Amino acid sequence: MKWNAELYDQNHAFVYQYGEGLLDLLDAKPDERILDLGCGTGHLTKLIKDKGASVIGIDSSAEMIAQAKEGFPEIEFKVANAANFYFDGEFDAIFSNAVLHWIKEADTLIESVYENLKPGGRFVAEFGGRGNMEKLISVTREVLLKHGYVDQAALVLWYFPGLGEYTKKLEDHGFRVTFAAHFDRKTPLQDGDEGVAKWIAMFGSQYLIGIPADEQKTILKEITSLLEPLYNENGQWYADYKRLRFIAVKE
Repeated sequence: MKWNAELYDQNHAFVYQYGEGLLDLLDAKPDERILDLGCGTGHLTKLIKDKGASVIGIDSSAEMIAQAKEGFPEIEFKVANAANFYFDGEFDAIFSNAVLHWIKEADTLIESVYENLKPGGRFVAEFGGRGNMEKLISVTREVLLKHGYVDQAALVLWYFPGLGEYTKKLEDHGFRVTFAAHFDRKTPLQDGDEGVAKWIAMFGSQYLIGIPADEQKTILKEITSLLEPLYNENGQWYADYKRLRFIAVKE
């Protein structure tokens, strides 16, 4: 998937803004070595550095990394696969915000995180949990099927596990989970009724692959119309986010 880094910062800044609360759980200390896994355009990486930590940001998107380097040239950023990465030195902590639901190879990712942490090092993350964007996904599939796009409707773009499912994976790979929560976090969409189409264009564009541009507009309009009674609260539209947040320590 190719990311539009500029559009991400302009219209979807909530992704890293909500992640700022996760930094309290990370509790970065001066001189700690920390990896920001799936750093995007680097805004949270910069806040970690501001705590005095030595931080590296990695992301699979060359577009995101290019923008991060431009915005924060004093920080080291690299293009890397979050599910399979290796660094010579071990980290005191690995941090990840709004990334793990993109990685279906959860066991491979957790194994990579474990191998790159020092003993006693911590894995601090938040991502989409079971039920995340369930209304939008359901309506999108309904409309795609109505228009005959069976293959697009069958796509599974994200991995949204339950709390028990993911914490078991962490424990199976040698982590001790010291904190975990699965919670609702309805999230405001920008630009009113245009917010749904912009969200799909940014995060769910694979649903639209192979569909002519004119028909895409029709489909997005129908999806928006069906979601209005579910998302529109007195003019402000909210998406049905559900998040998993945890701290896991390498034994």
